[in-house]
Formats: sequence, structure tokens, C-alpha cells
Amino acid sequence: MRFSARILLFTAAALAAGMAFAQSYPTRPVRLVVGFPAGGPADIFGRTFAQALAADLGQPVVVENKSGVGGVLGIDSVAKAQPDGYVLGFNNQGSVAMAPYALTKMPYDPQKDLALITTVVKVPEVVVVNPSFPAKSLAELIAYAKANPGKINFGSAGAGGITHLACELLKSEAKIDILHVPYKGAAPAVADLLGGQVNMGIFDVPVVLPHIRSGKFRALAVTTAKRVASLPDVPTTAEIGYPNVISDNWYGLVAPAGTPPAVLKRIHAGAMAALHSPALLEQFAKVSGIAAPATPEEYASFLKEEQARWSAIIKAIGFKQP
Repeated sequence: MRFSARILLFTAAALAAGMAFAQSYPTRPVRLVVGFPAGGPADIFGRTFAQALAADLGQPVVVENKSGVGGVLGIDSVAKAQPDGYVLGFNNQGSVAMAPYALTKMPYDPQKDLALITTVVKVPEVVVVNPSFPAKSLAELIAYAKANPGKINFGSAGAGGITHLACELLKSEAKIDILHVPYKGAAPAVADLLGGQVNMGIFDVPVVLPHIRSGKFRALAVTTAKRVASLPDVPTTAEIGYPNVISDNWYGLVAPAGTPPAVLKRIHAGAMAALHSPALLEQFAKVSGIAAPATPEEYASFLKEEQARWSAIIKAIGFKQP
């Protein structure tokens, strides 16, 4: 048998084996790596999604929390896992759209080392101030900042994350000078905003919604394309004249690059069923999450937009993490 014929037979046999494997997938529990600690927003969304995905796949989807470096460590473990569909990643935008430009050394390439399956959920963010702060609208805050350069400070959950870069985006678009006060997590940042040690912040709606409803925070604008159901009277940044100030927090589903296409197709089908599940939609809505089903191609296009937005801000402020 000629060499070329042997290669063709080998390729055909490998394809047949791959198809057979995909048709039987999954035959055991699937692991979903969430790059943040248990109990936080990422974990809540990840577990809700895992339960709905398991119902369609017919196998348990077990959440594994592997936190560190803003979600990067967890997704790095996914990028280096066996590409057989039994290890998936619940990534945030920080681990694929911010970290590649903020870290001095990135352990993986989102485009080359990961298979993008779908976006899962978008979590709106909101500009909030302590009620003692004089601004009662985003326009008033910006006017005050321009009249008092360097006198407004904002708290974040940590340098290089969404709560930091969202404020930097507003700062850039509105051409204002406000000072960053980084914290080790959202909880201490919110606590100091409650106490008046910082003036403002941009946080996930579910994190600050109870304080908005109790009157302890004043909501000035949501940084989303559309108004948020849980805050129907709060305008969007676009309505106020800043359409480029969009900073949804979001999470997606990825697998290791090299996962068989038929397996990815089965996972995607399961994810679509999960993201249209009434039970999941109800659970997401309770914490202001918006299900975001997408094709892999749509996810890839969205990721390019996000990378362009955040890489520009990271470069403009000269931010780098070791």
C-alpha cells in the first residue's frame, strides 16, 4: 500500500473514532472550572448554569473553584486540560479581554488555546455615589469633576479589574480627572463607599442593589446599552451622552483548544438549552443577570470588541501587572 493511501486510511479511521467518541459524549461527569471563590457572583452564575447544563447533557456538571489573578489561574488550567470536553471553563472578561494586555506574562492565548463556545450571562454595572456627595446625576458628577480636578476618588475591587477599568473608561470619555483607590475585593470597596471614605464607584448591580434600594447609595447611571429591569428609572450612560461607556461584566463558556468539533457542538447545544431554560432565566433575573446565548462565531466577534475596548484603556493609563 502506498504511503499516501495509508495516511488517508489512518485519517479516516481517526475521524471515525472521533465521531464515535462525540456521539457517546458525555459518559461521565463534566467539570466546570470557575475562576473565583465559592459564594461570589461568578460562582452563583456558574452553579446556576452548571445545573441547567447538566439537565441537558444527562451527566453531572461539577463546579470547581480555582481562584486567582482575576480568573486567570482557573482558565489557565482549562487551557492546559485534556481536550475531550470533560473540563470546561466559566471565564470572565478579565481572563480573556483584560489580562492579555494587563499582565506582563500571560500564561495562555485566548484565541489559540481556548475554544470559545458561547457567552453565558451579562451582569450590568451601575455608577453609584454616597448620598452625601453633591451630584444627583451623572451629568452633575462630571461637571463637579471638571470644576474640581483630582478631588473625586473612586473605589474598585482591585487594580486591573472591571470595577477599576470601567471608571477609567468613564474618566477617558468624559475627560475628567478622578483618583483610583484600589481595594482587595468589592466588599471593602463598597464598605468604604458606604462610610464616605470614597466618593463613587462602578459596581455590578447585584452587589450594590440592596444599598440603592435602602437609600444608602445614589444610582446615577447604568453602563449598559439598555436600561436594567431592576433599576428601571436609572438612565443609561448612552442616554446621558456617553454611548461608548459600556462596561457590562460578563461570563462565557470555553473549552481547551483541540476539543473535537462534534463534542463542542454537543456542548453548545446543551448550553443553548440551558440558557433558554425558564428556571435558569428566573435564577439569573434574581441577581440582575441577563442570559446571553451566542454562537461561537458571535462570541469570537464580541471578544474582539471587548479586547479592543479594554486594551485601549489599559494602554492609555499605562497599567501593567507583574
